[in-house]
Amino acid sequence: MPLSVGSTLPDVDLAAIGPDGPEAKGRDALFGGKTVVLFAVPGAFTPTCNNNHLPGFIAQADAIKAKGVDTIAVVAVNDVHVMSAWKAASDAGDKVLFLADGSAAFTKAADMVLDATAFGLGIRSQRYAAVITDGVVKAIAVEDSPADAAASGADAVLAMLDAL
Repeated sequence: MPLSVGSTLPDVDLAAIGPDGPEAKGRDALFGGKTVVLFAVPGAFTPTCNNNHLPGFIAQADAIKAKGVDTIAVVAVNDVHVMSAWKAASDAGDKVLFLADGSAAFTKAADMVLDATAFGLGIRSQRYAAVITDGVVKAIAVEDSPADAAASGADAVLAMLDAL
């Protein structure tokens, strides 16, 4: 069953670049005892993800965190090095945590798979944004089309947070 309000996130490691290279990050380390905005994109550097989705979260990071959010994180079915390069290219600094789901294990366990093989992209994640408290989804918006980033964009997340 796809992620929905009340779902507990799957206990699957994601990866991020740390000071000494790639680091596995488990559910409890990422989400335990925290409020996290997690947004998922089909792919780093892809046009909608890079030009429309990510920039809003960077620009609105302070406003989102002012609503009690501890971490803003983006996840994509890309390897940790691609996600690290995307972070550097975006000038996100510490505003957004870039998480790699290189083998789509998290995406599959969350039942949020987007089959983009027809476009040469393979298995990817659906585009969505969720507010997660202590590993449980409190609000979520999933885009109808991977080319859209309105329902899961930063402005929509701010409205989600206001509604909680």
